[in-house]
Amino acid sequence: MTNNGLVDVLLVEDSKHDAMLALLALGENNLTNNIIWLKDGKQALDFLFGEGEFKEREVSLHPKVVLLDLKMPKVDGLEVLKEIRGNPLTKNIPVVVLTSSKEDKDIIRSYELGVNSFIVKPVDFDQFTRCVKEIGYYWSLINQPPSKT
Repeated sequence: MTNNGLVDVLLVEDSKHDAMLALLALGENNLTNNIIWLKDGKQALDFLFGEGEFKEREVSLHPKVVLLDLKMPKVDGLEVLKEIRGNPLTKNIPVVVLTSSKEDKDIIRSYELGVNSFIVKPVDFDQFTRCVKEIGYYWSLINQPPSKT
C-alpha cells in the first residue's frame, strides 16, 4: 500500500505473468505512481471494503480504476463487479475488465453489471503492453471522475 493510502490502479489478476506485464507497462511509462496488485477476487473485495488484511485501510480512498480479470480463484471477477456496483460506497469506481475470455456471455454479463469497459487481453507481448499503457493513460490522466460529495 502507498504511504498516503491513495491508489491509482487496483490490478486484480491471478496470473503472475499477466500481472507482471501490466505492472511493467504502467511503471515504465510513469502513468501511475500507486499500483496495488491483488491476486484474487476475495482480496479485491477485502481491499475495497476494508476487511480482512485491509481492515485498517481508509475505504473512502478509491482507486482511479480497477483492472479486473474474470477467471480467478475464490471469487470470480463478475462477482467482484457485482459487489462493487451494488454498494453505494464503491458503485462509481471505474472498472475495466481485462481478461482472456472472449465469451459473449461474459461480455454481456459484465455490461449488465455495469462495467465501464471490457477488453480482451492481447496475446502478443507488445500489443498487451501497449493495451495496458493506453488503459492506464486514459483512466489515470484523461478520465474525469465525479467529485466526492
